[in-house]
Amino acid sequence: MASGDASRTWFSEMVETLRQEWKSEMGWEQVITLRDRLDAMLQAIRISRGIQPPTMWCPVCKTRTRQAPPSVSVRATILALGRFGIVAAAEVKSLEKRWAKHRKGYSLDRNGKSTQAVITRSTPEGPSAHLHSATSKRTLDVTLEHELQRTEPISGGSTRDSCESRPR
Repeated sequence: MASGDASRTWFSEMVETLRQEWKSEMGWEQVITLRDRLDAMLQAIRISRGIQPPTMWCPVCKTRTRQAPPSVSVRATILALGRFGIVAAAEVKSLEKRWAKHRKGYSLDRNGKSTQAVITRSTPEGPSAHLHSATSKRTLDVTLEHELQRTEPISGGSTRDSCESRPR
């Protein structure tokens, strides 16, 4: 494994695929399909080369754990178009704004999938469950926040995990 590959998301094969398949007249369904292919390529590259996600130190449980593996979102695909010189910066900005509007209008997640079909996981440990995956943590926090608003009066106390120190 080359130095830095653990944190790397865009490999040369993926960039070449993006260059070959990108068309400015693509519809959002085609962009989402391209994103799906690029994400599948990323996962296949990481598996075939034995690349593990980077590790992090957790100050709460005092252990070194693996971070969530990287993935390719629709926005990351759009930003990569500018980063690798496939389209002009002005077009990237326009695409990004149009994606945000489309995503909001159709209730899509970062990968272009319907958020109404997303099932969040719950943990038997309850609201203060200690999670290391940032994505799982955010999903759990939002789910728990909605559940608490429905079942308990809002109090001045915080329901955030002690491992999470950044503001929302």
